[in-house]
Amino acid sequence: MCQMNVLEAKTNFSKIIAMLENHDEKEVIVAKAGKPVVKIVLWNEYEDVSKRIGIAKGKFKVPDDIDECNDEIARMFGVID
Repeated sequence: MCQMNVLEAKTNFSKIIAMLENHDEKEVIVAKAGKPVVKIVLWNEYEDVSKRIGIAKGKFKVPDDIDECNDEIARMFGVID
């Protein structure tokens, strides 16, 4: 991880892109007055979502009556009369 201030980031924007593309850095943090405000990362068009699927498995229990109010909610949104 690399951190720089706004002026450095502005001045070195092309270098930041090159560092990310070359995998020299995984992310670049841009700070304002020493406080991180932006994280620049390489765009990953083909993000592997398989790591997100099921991430909450076992973290909560879906109530048995979860669908009990579906018709009422649909009426509220004008989906059914």
